[in-house]
Amino acid sequence: MSPPRTPPVGLVGRVGYGAGSIALGIAIYVLSASVVQLYFNRVLGIPAIWVGTAFLASLAIDAVADPLIGQWSDNFRSRLGRRHPFMYAAAAPAAMLFFLLWHAPAGLSPSALFAFSVVVLLAVRLALSFYEIPSNALAPELAPDYDKRTGLLAWRWFFLVFAAAAMEFLLQSVYLKQDASNPLGVMNKARYADFGAMCSVVIFVCILISSATTHSRIRYLHSPPARRIRLGDTLREVASAILNPSLLTVLLASVLGGAAYGVTSSLSIIFYLDLWGLTPQLIGLLAIALLVASILGVFTAPAVSQRFGKKRSMIALFAASLVIQLTPVSLTLLGLMPPNRSPAVFWILFASVLGTYILVLMGYVIISSMIADVAEDQAVRAGSRPEGVVFAANGLVVKLNAGVGAFLASVLMTLVHYPKGAAPGTVPADVIRHLAMIYLPTVAVLSGGSILVLTLYKIDRETHERNLERLREMAAVAEAEPPPL
Repeated sequence: MSPPRTPPVGLVGRVGYGAGSIALGIAIYVLSASVVQLYFNRVLGIPAIWVGTAFLASLAIDAVADPLIGQWSDNFRSRLGRRHPFMYAAAAPAAMLFFLLWHAPAGLSPSALFAFSVVVLLAVRLALSFYEIPSNALAPELAPDYDKRTGLLAWRWFFLVFAAAAMEFLLQSVYLKQDASNPLGVMNKARYADFGAMCSVVIFVCILISSATTHSRIRYLHSPPARRIRLGDTLREVASAILNPSLLTVLLASVLGGAAYGVTSSLSIIFYLDLWGLTPQLIGLLAIALLVASILGVFTAPAVSQRFGKKRSMIALFAASLVIQLTPVSLTLLGLMPPNRSPAVFWILFASVLGTYILVLMGYVIISSMIADVAEDQAVRAGSRPEGVVFAANGLVVKLNAGVGAFLASVLMTLVHYPKGAAPGTVPADVIRHLAMIYLPTVAVLSGGSILVLTLYKIDRETHERNLERLREMAAVAEAEPPPL
């Protein structure tokens, strides 16, 4: 039976739905290579290439698990609908495993610590997937309108970026602040453990808040027909969704662009510390640029998308962000950057982070809305509602990119013989400059390729409206059919 016609989501609903991405923002920042690489390589002494391999190992399992979680969620039947049982069930495991990641048993050898890291990192990602995939898959049904869904997803991105920026500020400026009580600064293992404990509590609370806030929408959501799903059917449905031409275009672009972002995320903390000589306190202040960008970028995106169209806006935004992002490193290598002790260095970096993230976040909001459009396009093609698989595929690419980016960054660090366990300020100048020189073309080629691929995306406003009309017709036919015996 088709659900009642979905009323518009009010402000409380939009905020509540968006607040769930606080958990994802914490995970994106804290589980990124910029933090994990620093913690495992410098603090725990695990070789950089091992850390990159740990990322890839954990994400390889995700490559299999995430689409299956999405497909399971698409076809799940319960009094709580398709999505909410997964969302509620994920809260406690995600929080507890996140806590465990930063509290490894004492006395482990480097190889045992490496194994522990892989297992727990995998478990954390899987637990978060059981929340993230069904929660993201709600978007097309919560906001069927072509433009309003961009506004709904803007709240999602606002809280995600706000959480990531807030965690960066807290980690660098509070927990790792180098002072009399913490002379070790970024090398203090106990402070990372305290930070991880705080994050685990926030993750638990935010998942429950978002799940509870959207609970009242369950009766408006699609309920899949009762059917027996075999493994072959599952694999065919997953393959059909992933092979949707528009989704393939977005996924390929995300692979290239996300890999570039992963490399930048992995190496940014290294450049801040060793190329420009920033203190953890100043690095933490850069998070303020992210907070400002989360407001200016995220809430400007819907208007830009509506005015210029999703595809054209996204391409222009990503191209401009690439130029701004690479400017500080390029100026440094050309000898045009002020001396490291000059306050101007910080403000140039601040302006670069602000400009880059305003544009990038506008692009990410728009591309998330495009993924929702793809989900409906695939529903028309396949005759079922595969939002979970579509968002799982997109989310998987984001996760894989973090792993690929971390691995590529570890390869670049290995190529320049970057010393493991080096305290800030002790890395030889020729090593860090060599790293910057190979970083620039790597990111430029990956990001440029991503922008070119995005030109192939086909779904526009007219296609979306045709898909919505077709879905309404399919729902009416299904409602008129007699129930199965």
